[in-house]
Amino acid sequence: MSLILTVLMIIQLCGLSGAGKTTLAHSVQEQLTKAGTPVEVIDGDLYRSKLSKDLGYSRIDRKENILRLGFLASRFSSHGVVCIMSVINPYADVRNQIVAKYPNVKTIFIDCPISVLQKRDTKGLYKRASLPDDHPDKISNLTGVNDPFDAPILPDLYINTAKQSISECTATILKFIKEQTRL
Repeated sequence: MSLILTVLMIIQLCGLSGAGKTTLAHSVQEQLTKAGTPVEVIDGDLYRSKLSKDLGYSRIDRKENILRLGFLASRFSSHGVVCIMSVINPYADVRNQIVAKYPNVKTIFIDCPISVLQKRDTKGLYKRASLPDDHPDKISNLTGVNDPFDAPILPDLYINTAKQSISECTATILKFIKEQTRL
């Protein structure tokens, strides 16, 4: 007879574009899956293109997107799936709402200085945000540049991807999850 351990946990990774949220989410997912723990990554870009394609990038729409993803995460979590939300998640009030509404939600701040993000710029977003205001490709609502980001003051875990490798960050997050769930 085998014992199946049910883990109720939602992890909301938050941080600026290019900080490494999705890379870390998938790295953690891979390790947890190898250990036999069910896990689902809710990637903000993927789900926005499917579940929230009716939303724009206004403050109200960004909040609604996060609330939808939080609800989805709660459904996975209620079935014993560790759920990792990999989303910019820029507003403290919405992160706090998710924490208050669902059980065992942990906030992990994936931090990285803007200067490093501008060098990485895997999607070309920082370059587009720095274009002149009248340029047709200008992004005028890039979180952390010309749109606000409320950096978590007291996250459950702080990770700086400019100072640690992906494997080091993954190990830190895995250790945190194990401590929180006693896996």
